[in-house]
Amino acid sequence: MTTFTLDERLRRDGIPICKLGLCELRLMNDRRWPWLILVPQRADVSEVYELTPLDQAMLTFETNLVAAALKNVTGAEKINIGALGNIVRQLHVHIIARREGDPNWPGPVWGFGKPEPWLDEDHKAFAARILENL
Repeated sequence: MTTFTLDERLRRDGIPICKLGLCELRLMNDRRWPWLILVPQRADVSEVYELTPLDQAMLTFETNLVAAALKNVTGAEKINIGALGNIVRQLHVHIIARREGDPNWPGPVWGFGKPEPWLDEDHKAFAARILENL
């Protein structure tokens, strides 16, 4: 059995918030969008169908739980959920709060402009609000 190791790019670009049943919840270090990432703690998995049926159900449950918390915290018009993996192959799910007028609305967040890192106290306060809503 292979040990789970977080992809270096996910580690570098995200701030850990907590561990759920299956996934680690991380905050993308770009304050332009409230952007969370779920990373299933399973080694050598790049596609949802590679998870066991139970893990697939857990991933769906945790995705919906986090999406609802993000919507409650931000009041976003739209919650975008995606698992692309074109650059980072390790399975991870993006959950992004969007609203009209945000940077690049209604276009995608990927590759747009330059990331604006969270201030330490701001990301801690945001993470606390997410945790309160989980």
